[in-house]
Amino acid sequence: MIKINDLYVEYQVNKGILGGKQIIHAVNGVTLEIKKGEILALAGESGCGKSTLAKAVLQLEPIKSGEITYPAQDLRKFAQMVFQNPYASLNPKMKIVDTLKEPLEINTDYSKDKILAIVKEKIKLVGLDESCLELYPHEFSGGQRQRIAIARALMLNPEFILADEPVSALDVSIQAQIINLLKELKEKYGLTFLLITHDMSVIKYLADRTAVMYLGEIVEIGKTEDIFANPLHPYTKALLGAVPQIDKKDKKVLLKGDLPSPADLPKGCKFHTRCPRVMEKCKTCHPQEKGLNHIVKCFLYE
Repeated sequence: MIKINDLYVEYQVNKGILGGKQIIHAVNGVTLEIKKGEILALAGESGCGKSTLAKAVLQLEPIKSGEITYPAQDLRKFAQMVFQNPYASLNPKMKIVDTLKEPLEINTDYSKDKILAIVKEKIKLVGLDESCLELYPHEFSGGQRQRIAIARALMLNPEFILADEPVSALDVSIQAQIINLLKELKEKYGLTFLLITHDMSVIKYLADRTAVMYLGEIVEIGKTEDIFANPLHPYTKALLGAVPQIDKKDKKVLLKGDLPSPADLPKGCKFHTRCPRVMEKCKTCHPQEKGLNHIVKCFLYE
């Protein structure tokens, strides 16, 4: 579906009161394939580069180097995005009907009647009544707004949807509804998803494969069931250890320190400054990928 090859994304930002510029190394040599019809989850802490990679995939961020290959030339019709915050992603001054009509008015030559018919079809598809079309965003709950945002993403019948933390801004009681809706849409229409999230429980329920990201780099990737049953990278083990479980008997992997600044990346393995199993070579050498279907970057598996 989508192939990402050796992708780098950097920002140049001001140092603030200190003056001068610094380079933020947000994405560092990511190579990844998103397969047709799957939900690929991208997991990691805040600040690890997940959202930057997502925006680069949709050409919303310029890339420094590398290549992204798509199966379609018109990216707007092929791919759409569901944003994290449904409160901010909808125009508060536009009725829902106008918000949903807009993609069709811009990208097609359909008649007004046909556009309205599609709008009504999509709003019902996400579990809302067409009577809501004449209302404004502030008249809905967070979960309803996210359903509207998903309906908008579906207006041009995309093949690929990028969902960036689609439930993190919602109440826990509403999260399950949106998660189930995404799963139903994937199964009914054969959609392909890139799911950006730090919530491992959401990943376990939704994702077919999981890629774990640390400081702009993929450190482990495999089938979700394999990642959860047999995590290999110490960072993956730490992420899974942070998921609350009542009867958990395994000893948790505890990380020391905070995520280093992407403006000053550690040498060698980027995780060595926090790794509980660090070796001398980790501090100077960069690990290469090991494995076929379950891939890890770690010297423990040489």
